[in-house]
Amino acid sequence: MTDSRQPQEKHFDLIERGLKRRNVPGILAFVGLRGLDPLLQYKILADGWGASILAKVGLRSISPLAGVASSTSLSLLDNLNLPLPHLILLVMSVGSFAKQSYWLVGLCAEDFPPSAAVAVSIYNTLVNSTNSLLFLAASTSVLTAPREFPGTGLPYQVVLGSALFGVGMFLEIASEWQRKQFKDKPENKGKVIQEGLWGWARHINYGGYALWRAGYCMAASGFIGGTIMGAWQAFDFITRGVPTLNAYCQKRYGEQWTRFRRDVKWVLIPGVY
Repeated sequence: MTDSRQPQEKHFDLIERGLKRRNVPGILAFVGLRGLDPLLQYKILADGWGASILAKVGLRSISPLAGVASSTSLSLLDNLNLPLPHLILLVMSVGSFAKQSYWLVGLCAEDFPPSAAVAVSIYNTLVNSTNSLLFLAASTSVLTAPREFPGTGLPYQVVLGSALFGVGMFLEIASEWQRKQFKDKPENKGKVIQEGLWGWARHINYGGYALWRAGYCMAASGFIGGTIMGAWQAFDFITRGVPTLNAYCQKRYGEQWTRFRRDVKWVLIPGVY
C-alpha cells in the first residue's frame, strides 16, 4: 500500500519544524528524564514494585525473579542478578534511552523545547512500564508460553521480539545518521535525501521506531501485544506524523518533494506500507 494523498490539514506536532537551534534546557530535561526510565524498569522487574502494582489492581503476577539468574560474563550485567528474559527487557529500556539521547544530542538539528522533552519522556516511560507489567502479569507474561526457541531456553516471543527490536533500532538510528551526514554537506543544502535507507521508504525512521516498539512489547507479552503496539505506532505515524511532515516538506521543497514521493513509493516499511 502506498500513500498518494496530499496533506490538507494541520496535525499536532511537538516541535516547530524548520526552527534550527539547540535548546539546551530541552536537551538536559530529556536526557535526565529518560535516564530515570531504566532505573524505574529495574525496580518494577526486580524489586517487587511490579508485583505490588499488579496486586493493587487485582492481578496475579509471576515471581519477580522467576528463573535462574543469567550469566553473561559481564560483571555489570551479572551483578543485577536478573534472569535472562528480565535482563533482555531491561536492556531494551537502556537501549531506547541511549538511542533517543544520541538522536537528540548528536543528530537532531531542530529546536526541542522542554515541553516536548517532558511529553516524549512520559510517553516512553509509560509504554516501557506497561511492557514490564505485562511481562510480570501471569495472564500476559511470555514466561508462561509453552514453547522455547531451540538452543536458547527462551520463549519464541522473546527471541523474535529481540530480533525485531534490533532491526527497528538499526533502521531508525542508521537512517537518522545518514540524513545528518547528507545535510552536513554544503552541496546538499536545500535538497531532499533519497539515498541509502531513504531510498527504501520516505519515513524509514518512523518505520524503524514502530518495529522496535513492537519488538519490545512482543518480548514482554507475546505476539498479540507486539502486534497491537506495532499497529498503534503505525496508526499514529500514518494519521499524524507522516501528514505533518508531508505538509512541512511540501512547503519547503515543493516540486522536489513531489518527485521524492513519486520515486520512493513506500512510506514506513518497504514492501508493507
